[in-house]
Amino acid sequence: MRYTLLFFVLILITWSCSKNKFSSTPSLKFKSVNTTALHPQGVLNFALSFTDAEGDFSDSGSIYVEFPQRMLPACTITNNYATFTLPVFPATKDERGTINVSLNYGDITPQCSPLNDTTVFRFVLKDNAGHVSDTASSPTIIIYN
Repeated sequence: MRYTLLFFVLILITWSCSKNKFSSTPSLKFKSVNTTALHPQGVLNFALSFTDAEGDFSDSGSIYVEFPQRMLPACTITNNYATFTLPVFPATKDERGTINVSLNYGDITPQCSPLNDTTVFRFVLKDNAGHVSDTASSPTIIIYN
């Protein structure tokens, strides 16, 4: 009896540990950024990790970049968005990888005054089925004029 119970406990542990942790809804996590101080002519390089059960990004999968939290008090321009279509790659089950997003200084120049600006970038991943990931956020980035 004791061995039977031990056998079932081991099977239960094995079954629960091998459970698929991938979801149909993509998962997106912020990994890193090359700098938190962007100077003129500079480039921001963001690295984001993702997972998806179907890996269905190739036809219309997109990553949305939002930098709405402009922290310059006098600035009335508060929402800036960019959408990037993901490059084509073969869809595989339980897809995981890294997405690199590069933004040039000219794409995000302070728009309201000659003063420096501060923002936080947010990223959202959308797959072909329309599933949208949670939002991944960058640390605060200072944009120098």
